Amino acid sequence: MKSTAIILLSFFFIYAFNHQLAAQNGAQLYGQHCASCHGANLSGGNAASLIDRVWQFGAEDNYVFRNIKFGIAHLGMPSYEATLNDGEIRALMAYLRESEQKAGAEKPPIAKELETLDYLIDVEVFAEGLEIPWAIDFLDENTALVTERPGRLRVVENGKLLDAAVKNTPEVLHAGQGGLMDVAIDPDYQHNGWVYLAYSHVLAEGDGSQRPPAMTRIVRGKIENNIWTSQEVLFEAPHETYRTTRHHYGCRIVFDPWGYLYFAIGDRGAGYQAQDFTLPNGKVHRIYKDGSIPADNPWVAEEGAIPSLYSLGNRNIQGMAIHPQTGELWTTEHGPMGGDELNRIEWGKNYGWETITYGKNYNGTIITEETHKPGMEQPNLYWRPSIAVCGLDFYSGDLFKKWKNKLLVGALKYEEVRLLQIEGERVVHEEVIVKNQGRVRDVSTGPDGAIYVVLNKPGTVIRLTPKE
Repeated sequence: MKSTAIILLSFFFIYAFNHQLAAQNGAQLYGQHCASCHGANLSGGNAASLIDRVWQFGAEDNYVFRNIKFGIAHLGMPSYEATLNDGEIRALMAYLRESEQKAGAEKPPIAKELETLDYLIDVEVFAEGLEIPWAIDFLDENTALVTERPGRLRVVENGKLLDAAVKNTPEVLHAGQGGLMDVAIDPDYQHNGWVYLAYSHVLAEGDGSQRPPAMTRIVRGKIENNIWTSQEVLFEAPHETYRTTRHHYGCRIVFDPWGYLYFAIGDRGAGYQAQDFTLPNGKVHRIYKDGSIPADNPWVAEEGAIPSLYSLGNRNIQGMAIHPQTGELWTTEHGPMGGDELNRIEWGKNYGWETITYGKNYNGTIITEETHKPGMEQPNLYWRPSIAVCGLDFYSGDLFKKWKNKLLVGALKYEEVRLLQIEGERVVHEEVIVKNQGRVRDVSTGPDGAIYVVLNKPGTVIRLTPKE
């Protein structure tokens, strides 16, 4: 026991020494490469402060690392890939984090008021203290459902988050990016009571030689006395197609005016499979609300095809919305490093992943040189660098009349809600209306016409209304 304590103590001192050395080296690197823009004391100059806990382009270490290494070209921040090696970048980051801590910086609280081109906005906290909230939808004007990724379905009733989660909801695999994801309320809920869930479903443990495989699953059920009941499985992929990876599950659920239900499954880390119609991943799916398959789905007659498929070549869709006037399906899709996409999804179309893309691998290597190819669709808009799109809704309320039918786009990395004006197939205007309040996981128009924004870090839902 004594020897173990000595080893642990030695490890601690070695770690502390190395961290201090890295910070010292980082200070020298900062002075050489960063001080002229961000200020000698890191408090800002020609560029933003680095010690105020406000990170405009991603606060997490992996985002900061990539921003330093690959730059943010459209804002004039150079790439240091040819100047600093990875160890030097990490040393620089250690110095930034240590300086931030010494400055006593704290992330600003959620704003009480926002200003946009059209409106001054009041911001109120609708629900807080949530653990990785993922999605929100409304049973009625007084009751909302919020999913927490670890596997809980929470109820907000008359503006109060109930202490008890809905009991008996399906068991989820909460690992990596998986867990309980979307919740959607049947358009005819007042008559049939159906609630729809998307989650990562894991198969039983095998022989222990590898972790059990998983895939996105869609179910519906009813909530009676705060208990999930009457569950029906609407989509479960063939078990041989399940994968042992723990990322890129998708998944949103939306309904169009003609009774179809759409959902998307991410490529599950196997981009080449997004082109294969015999596999469920990397695709948009279309079914009826009871899980049955439309007879005119694009590949329904192809031997071996997954019959629910509606489109191919989608990397990892985490935003889906139906246009209130046209009924068209629009999606936002995570790119790799660069190449987040906005797409209008059409019957049988191929959206290219990973044969064509505007992004690169996270280590900077090339996925493909091709951005266009016959038979593959171009995005209606792409973001480079990536903003990490997540959550999507066409504004359909009456409180923000100037924003009617405009598209609300959430962004995890950039902690934003963007407002897009679309004319036909083109995005003609884009404005950031929420910034740096937290990682935006979902955005939705409430039945009261307010805009509800689901945040991670903090686990909070905020409500936006125009200031009177």
